[in-house]
Amino acid sequence: MKKFLLMMTVLAALTACDGNKFHIDGTIEGASDTTTLVLEQSSNGEWLIVDSVKVGNNGKFSVSAPAPEVPNIYQLRLGDQSICFPIDSLDHITITAKLPHLAADYTIAGSEHAEQVMKIDKEAMKFAGGKGTAADLQAWKDKLARQIVADPSGIVAYYVINKYIDGKPLFDPLNDNDLRIIGAVANSFNSFRPDDPRTNYLVNVLLDGQRRRRAMSAANDTVYADYASLIDIKLQDNNGKEQTLSGTAAANHIVLLDFTAYTTEISPQLNKLLNDIYQQYHNRGLQIYQISVDQDNVAWRRAAQNLPWITVFDPMSINSQNIGAYNVTGIPTTFIIKNSEIVERVEDATRLKAAVGKYF
Repeated sequence: MKKFLLMMTVLAALTACDGNKFHIDGTIEGASDTTTLVLEQSSNGEWLIVDSVKVGNNGKFSVSAPAPEVPNIYQLRLGDQSICFPIDSLDHITITAKLPHLAADYTIAGSEHAEQVMKIDKEAMKFAGGKGTAADLQAWKDKLARQIVADPSGIVAYYVINKYIDGKPLFDPLNDNDLRIIGAVANSFNSFRPDDPRTNYLVNVLLDGQRRRRAMSAANDTVYADYASLIDIKLQDNNGKEQTLSGTAAANHIVLLDFTAYTTEISPQLNKLLNDIYQQYHNRGLQIYQISVDQDNVAWRRAAQNLPWITVFDPMSINSQNIGAYNVTGIPTTFIIKNSEIVERVEDATRLKAAVGKYF
């Protein structure tokens, strides 16, 4: 009940009280009269349900909701697919989409900012699943950075610096250049939008990123110099039991410390690989300590029920001190621990099995 009341309080704080509404309508090709769309509102990393609507026989739908007092990000969700867009006051936008690929095969009209977000999301798809070169990704980020700097207190800037691709932040607080862009947005919101519900969140992201960058300078000397010192981690598993990395390492000959996100496209393939390794070496003293850095714990809990190794959830996600302490800049990242000492870091999952085999 308390959680429900808190969510309603946040929602009320972001919506107008005068009855004014924004409107979304459109057509979902391939939908039936049993198809239900869910409208959700962003609240600094969480999605709050605003309303739901059933699609008509002709695929058409229409939904309205109280206009936000400040521009905010919304999404129209069908199952695990969603279309994101900003809403500013009394916007009226039209969405045309086609099943089964709702999140990719769609267009938005009626709002300049919504069209910008659509373009950004479609460009991001070119890099999902490891597609695209590092140079192309950097060139795209440079273009987005110029767009952000041109309007750092805008809703599109806020959206971009909170954008993820394959579970990794597009603008990473652990990267000095990215952190400067995040800082431009946080400082602009703090100067021009001090009462915006997102301002404190952005400032905290910036300050935490700066703190973790300082911590990484010290941690790098430990983790990269000789891979010897183990930095302990204490998190709860899906049964609510605290699992420590140090205790797991002390009880097993080899431990794989794996930072992952279950909502990424590569997660099923990675867990299949880990399961193959686990089944091959578990009886010879191997254990896996897998940390979920998903932004919510739903996917983690669902997966954890079926995984034979230790799975824990880090509620701080990418803002976690554990991410900073181990200098994790991409998902997945795996560390091989032997006799309670870090002996190898593996960022390329294709070589993980061979890397583990060296220690048996």
